[in-house]
Amino acid sequence: MIFSGRIGPGRGRVGGFMDYDIVIIGGSLSGASTAILLRRECPGLRVLVVERSAKFGRRVGEATVEISGFFLGRVLGLAGFLNESQLIKQGMRFWFANEQTQSLSDSSEIGPRYHVRLPSWQLDRSVVDEEVLRRAVEAGAELRRPAQVTAVELAAGGEQVVTLREADASTTVRCRWVVDASGFAALLARQQGWWRQNLEHPTASAWARWQGVKDWDGRALAEKFPDWANACYGSRNTATNHIVGDGWWSWWIPLKGGDVSVGVVFDQRIANFPSGEMSVGERLKEFLSRHPVGAELLSNATLVDGDTHWRKNLPYSTTQFAGDGFVLVGDAAAFLDPLYSPGMDWISFTVTASVALIVAEQRGDPIDSLIEKHNNDFSKSYQRWFQAIYKDKYEYVGEFDLMRLAFLMDLGLYYLGVVSQPFKFGAQSLRVPPFSLNVASPVFYFMRAYNRRFASMARERRRRSQWGRANNARRYLFQSFSLSPKDLPRILGAATQWAWLELTEGWRSWR
Repeated sequence: MIFSGRIGPGRGRVGGFMDYDIVIIGGSLSGASTAILLRRECPGLRVLVVERSAKFGRRVGEATVEISGFFLGRVLGLAGFLNESQLIKQGMRFWFANEQTQSLSDSSEIGPRYHVRLPSWQLDRSVVDEEVLRRAVEAGAELRRPAQVTAVELAAGGEQVVTLREADASTTVRCRWVVDASGFAALLARQQGWWRQNLEHPTASAWARWQGVKDWDGRALAEKFPDWANACYGSRNTATNHIVGDGWWSWWIPLKGGDVSVGVVFDQRIANFPSGEMSVGERLKEFLSRHPVGAELLSNATLVDGDTHWRKNLPYSTTQFAGDGFVLVGDAAAFLDPLYSPGMDWISFTVTASVALIVAEQRGDPIDSLIEKHNNDFSKSYQRWFQAIYKDKYEYVGEFDLMRLAFLMDLGLYYLGVVSQPFKFGAQSLRVPPFSLNVASPVFYFMRAYNRRFASMARERRRRSQWGRANNARRYLFQSFSLSPKDLPRILGAATQWAWLELTEGWRSWR
């Protein structure tokens, strides 16, 4: 067991010891899960969680994918709770349209024909956050709520000073480690000047909750479009459905109880979101109803009052992820893009690695080299993940044939190279973020190459007025990936189709 207060007399205020070993700024998923794992690894640690809200408000519906599903279900032990209180997710689906597309059944579709093989969930985040925070307190963490951290004074290798406000009174506490889990507020990164906006990826988003969205698996749509309904053997409704267009995509996430989280993300260089005096929710409905699938699904839907949101310039990162006395986890460290739902994967990796770093220091290990590696790994992972998956993705996200190949290779390589690690080697694999190891370099260069080429082809199609030529009346329903190397031929097959596309069309954009 690791005992608290190991700095020694005279450094804190309580009995010659610091007030706490760790102060965590933020009590939602990233902060509360950090508290749970720290108390699990070192039961003697004094952990304080400071949460500014008296109760978590309703947040954007959020989908887990296979890594975050592993973290929530197997690492945090939430599988039973999630199965009872949330919806089990059935993969991802994409819906495309062009000028010839008249209805839902005409829209080109990408998605699994059957149900998926590994567990993941559609989350109502406020419900999940409250449960994880409850479990953190149950594990022995102290909670101050509502309370807001107003300032942090960092001292490398020494005593960190945290000022917080509760009601109208300010309090100062001292600790060995500060964990910033403040989300988009990114308190430490902004306070210390480490915060950096990702100017190469100027995306914005609007989202809302809706009632009365049509059920993808319901009788009404099945009777209206019987051939369309019979083509898929699994559930479309509990998938994360993506309705996509030129320079934009939207998420449709069903939530327990019947509400649906619907939002759009767009590249501000390509797509134009409606402006004017209408509310954000009204503009969102107008925008999505231009797509025949969006028009069908939202025809009878109504907005949930007071639950619409807007955010510009989404992606950012930090120049420092950790130091001798602080770590940044989740969105407080960086945010990239919501496509493919990587945000909770990022929580899984940053929390696991940060807990390992703090535990190593408490154990008495030299940590200078560990901190350097932590910073290098997460900086490299963020930049490479961006270059391989997201840079200029919105140039072709609305192109059925290009996105089909990219999705097959993106998803297949994610399964073989990322998802397989914790399932085969355990939770310690989550200490190593994607693309941070040199052995992953060839895969990074391969993914970056096809992402760049598809973006170039899409730009050339747009220039030649041939955008979206394959977006009508095509359907690609596939068998979900597994963790077996037997799926490798599917990735190689997609790569071969990419090579053929280069010879038949890509040469136009080789320059």
